[in-house]
Amino acid sequence: MTITAEQRRARILDVVRELGTVRVVELAERIGLAAVTVRRDVAALADAGLLHRSHGAVSLPVTATAAPGLTQQHRVVGMLVPTVGSYFDEIIDGARSAAHAAGARLVLGISAYESSDDRAQVQQLLDSGADGLLLTPNWKPGSHPENSMWIGDLRVPVVLVERRAAPDSPFAELDSVGSDHRHGVLMALRQLSSLGHGSVLLAAREDSWTAHQVRAGYEEATRLLGLEPRPVVDIRRPGGDMQDVVARIAEAVDDDGVRALLVHNDQSAIQLVPLLRARGLRVPDDLALISYDDVFAALAAPPLTAVAPPKRAVGAAALELLLSRLGSGHDLPVHHVELMPELKIRTSCGGADQ
Repeated sequence: MTITAEQRRARILDVVRELGTVRVVELAERIGLAAVTVRRDVAALADAGLLHRSHGAVSLPVTATAAPGLTQQHRVVGMLVPTVGSYFDEIIDGARSAAHAAGARLVLGISAYESSDDRAQVQQLLDSGADGLLLTPNWKPGSHPENSMWIGDLRVPVVLVERRAAPDSPFAELDSVGSDHRHGVLMALRQLSSLGHGSVLLAAREDSWTAHQVRAGYEEATRLLGLEPRPVVDIRRPGGDMQDVVARIAEAVDDDGVRALLVHNDQSAIQLVPLLRARGLRVPDDLALISYDDVFAALAAPPLTAVAPPKRAVGAAALELLLSRLGSGHDLPVHHVELMPELKIRTSCGGADQ
């Protein structure tokens, strides 16, 4: 069975915790891996602040701000997300794996999208002993509500997850890790353009942070690629009646000759396929379709080509950045990290099912 990088690094940390200081060569022998592989993993763990390297040996870092005897494996990380059961499940899983590899403990809080104030959930995480927080605030698209100002007064380090503060925002000095959704849209439209489509219709939700980024990315991508921009078809009731959405898509097909569609998100895209077929529009024969999110897209009929934000990697990178912040304090520059999505080519846009 193939051992993943996460599993290798978790084993490396386990051995270092057991032995204290150990030479890399001895570490490789004990784990049964090639020294070059162990050196690469040790370098990655050191960059994340999870190991200390010195003259060919490694040990666990002891931070200047920690209480005597406190090292990264004692850390408690609080994580607040707005929902579970879909997109954020993979982010949580990535953070959980990274915490396990570092010997830290992850504590989860959930604050519903409908909530306008996350303070009660955050206080619960702090009361549980959290040394730092991974936060996905319930900011409305394009704004940072005044009732979030308390985030700047928290007594522990904070890393924003799948949120990015504007440069003029009071939150701009917070670390952040997220997906580059705008570039993800560019990837989708570039694929459709390469298939000969001169115009792509966007059908998108309007109630989430990601939806706001997808809409902004559509505006940028159509300009960069020289595509004819179309008015966005609003999906106002995700999971509800989609007949109005279908009617607007069919109108664009019949009246304007549009033959390509980008849909945010998977749930809406999967709902649309049979409804479009009932209107005489088959995917991909009559209409090329790409979904945004890639949570359930591969399970659709036909399997949907999808933009896949690096959800697990976002969770892992956010956890690792927070541990680095805890270890380095103000010596570590503020990080605004955006990870690139991937385009998964399947049958819904005319590509081969993969």
